[in-house]
Order: sequence, then C-alpha cells, then structure tokens
Amino acid sequence: MSSVTIDPARMRHAMGHFATGVTVITAVHEGAPVGMACQSFTSLSLEPAYISFAPALTSTTWPRIREAGSFVVNVLAEDQQDVCRAMGRSGGDKFADVAWDKAGNGAPRLAGSIAWVEADVEHILPGGDHEIVIGRVNALEVPRDAAPLLFFKGAYAALAG
Repeated sequence: MSSVTIDPARMRHAMGHFATGVTVITAVHEGAPVGMACQSFTSLSLEPAYISFAPALTSTTWPRIREAGSFVVNVLAEDQQDVCRAMGRSGGDKFADVAWDKAGNGAPRLAGSIAWVEADVEHILPGGDHEIVIGRVNALEVPRDAAPLLFFKGAYAALAG
C-alpha cells in the first residue's frame, strides 16, 4: 500500500469538479426534528434496496440521526437553496422556516423536495474523517418533477436547459 499524503485543500479543489446533487438527511431525536445537508449521497444497491451517505465525524447532527436509527433523505430541488443553507448551518432551529410533514418513520419529509427516501441505518463503516452509512430503504417517492439542486466547484449550480 502506498503512503502518499494528499493535501486536503488540493483534494477538496479536485473533488469540487465533480457535480453532486444536494440532499438533506432528517430524523427525529428525542421528539425533535434534526437535519443536515449532505452531498455525499448515493444509491448503493437495488436488491436489497440500499442507499449510502457519508457524514463527517465532526458533525453534531449525525450522532443524533445515528441514535434515531431511521431517517429520510430529501433530494432538494433547484429552488431550495434556502433549505440547504438552513440545514447546513450549525445550531439554532433549522426547521423554523422549513415546511415539512412526517414520513412513516416520523422523520421530516421536506416540502418541495423532488424525491425522498425513508430508510433504517443498516451498517456504519469507518471512512477516514467520515463514516459511511448504509441504509435499508423502506419507502420512497418522487412527489415533484423539477430540476435538482446541484453543487459544483464550491457553489450551487443548475442543469443547462
């Protein structure tokens, strides 16, 4: 195995050239909604139906979602930058100005999302300064036909129409 050291700033710059969709992972912890913006989300397996995301070890929200054991992945639409900003900040009531209803597992489904996936935490693996979460999908829906919110080179981006 190679022991090459990669500068984190160079890594962030290079990986910023890979466009990602933007999601918000939500759950209910001790009766209150919790959520965090997440770009590191992907479909993992069709059979069984698994999804995956990778929260940072420094996240203060991820431990509460992990403890809840179930969550919803809300895929944000292009017009939901404000929702992403609200869920990306630390502290305060992230849900104060965000409309939502309860999924089957009680976790918030954010109004205006183009898709949502309800899942249970199935596996958690180490991933450097992140953890790799594998969730078993219990339900999903595409409630809205709209363009996705994208992130590219450190900024929000849109699909070229």
